[in-house]
Amino acid sequence: MPVRQREKPFGLPRPETPHGQIIILEERCKGCGFCIEYCPHQVLVLGKKFNAKGYHPPGVDPQAKCTNCKLCEMLCPEFAIYSADVAVKARAAVKAAASQEAHL
Repeated sequence: MPVRQREKPFGLPRPETPHGQIIILEERCKGCGFCIEYCPHQVLVLGKKFNAKGYHPPGVDPQAKCTNCKLCEMLCPEFAIYSADVAVKARAAVKAAASQEAHL
């Protein structure tokens, strides 16, 4: 069987990977590091600045892609982090803009 036929099982297009945007409430963070340690895609990194309590809240690695698994939300004992789904239309607009820039 040719490889090209395996790219689309049963004639269906490959499902699109969901993407998320991570929002961190820095003043709530206690710097436990659970979100950084257990992030499956290493999207979160230890921040360099301090919050009002004197802890290092996490930061988001700009090169990593969040898949919106929401594991960081479930692990945070202080509810200081959550992720929001990036809209499908916004992703399509970003892809269209990137393809236009590539053609220029």
